[in-house]
Amino acid sequence: MDSLSEKQRRIIEFISEFMLENPFPPTIRDIAYNCRISSTSVVDYNLRKLERDGYISRTADVSRGIRLIKNPEKSVEIKHVVKVPIVGNIAAGEPLNIETQSSYSDDIEVPSFLVNDESNVFAAKVKGESMIDALVADGDLVIMEPTNNPKNGDMVAAFLEDNNEVTLKHFYLQNGIVTLKPANPTMSPITVAAEKVAVRGKVVGVIRSMSKI
Repeated sequence: MDSLSEKQRRIIEFISEFMLENPFPPTIRDIAYNCRISSTSVVDYNLRKLERDGYISRTADVSRGIRLIKNPEKSVEIKHVVKVPIVGNIAAGEPLNIETQSSYSDDIEVPSFLVNDESNVFAAKVKGESMIDALVADGDLVIMEPTNNPKNGDMVAAFLEDNNEVTLKHFYLQNGIVTLKPANPTMSPITVAAEKVAVRGKVVGVIRSMSKI
């Protein structure tokens, strides 16, 4: 494993963890989501290197055609998992009234690398399709870290004070106006004065709903 890059280590670790939890391997998109890799082509490049070096095998033209060759318990140092609270639902579409949200409903165990060993992260279940082009679908879990100072382009949980609603969108601030942009060309952005928006957290990871695959 010493010859592997950090990205390749994360990929191997995620595949190992995923296959401990599921009776099938992850897709390339699963790996991109959960290892926070910018594109599926970058994942594919690293998978080809891992296949060349004998860590995995792949079946061509099969979305779940990845197979670990080396024993993951021996070839990968599995980091500890952390419990992340699921605080309820978040709208990826029309905003949800905050009063319908529970403060705490459940928790989920995730590999520590997915949250950078942060202890204050939380998760919410996505309702709607407004972020589908950002690879976030209805039923997915988004993992967020609290922030009140998001950067333009961050995917955030934004609380709209006038309507007592919360929504998941890309955040942009310019001249005192916040634009919350969906990643779905069929949906319109939301614009609101900056003082009327409170960002509750930014997305740092996505866990794909298996029922959507």
